[in-house]
Amino acid sequence: MNPLPNEWAIKHRADACAVTHRPFAAGEYFYTLLFYDTDGYRRQDLSEEAWRIRNENIQPFSFWKSRYEPLAPPPAEPLAKENAEQLFRRLIASENPPANACYVLAAMLERKRVLKQIKTEQAGTGRLLIYEHGATGDVFIVPDPQLRLDELENVQNEVANLLQTAAHR
Repeated sequence: MNPLPNEWAIKHRADACAVTHRPFAAGEYFYTLLFYDTDGYRRQDLSEEAWRIRNENIQPFSFWKSRYEPLAPPPAEPLAKENAEQLFRRLIASENPPANACYVLAAMLERKRVLKQIKTEQAGTGRLLIYEHGATGDVFIVPDPQLRLDELENVQNEVANLLQTAAHR
């Protein structure tokens, strides 16, 4: 039988000393102490200064010395909202908007909760999707191109190329 999964949920490394509350500097050595108590494992990260003045009568379950390295910033979003939104706005406002690309971009922005589909209307030219921008209240009318599954890959490639081009402007 496995131990309770919650017992193994130990918080990640702290960015500051648990005793002095001073932030760790890049490359600084610190000590990690693991204690086991009624709630499971508890982690405590101490600067070398706090390690020297700790109460040695309170023994951790385990401890080790490490070198502090700040976490790398999170990777950039593969398709930045601004780029997709700017491209969508530029295409939808153009004289002859590419229906397939506008439709896919609108769907992407809907998934990212930038646009919200508020209505669907039937027109002489086909079905129209009406979107509202959540932050600005701008309204966009996007023709539904009635894409078939076998067309999706080509349209996705077209949109990816357009986004790639927009990102390098």
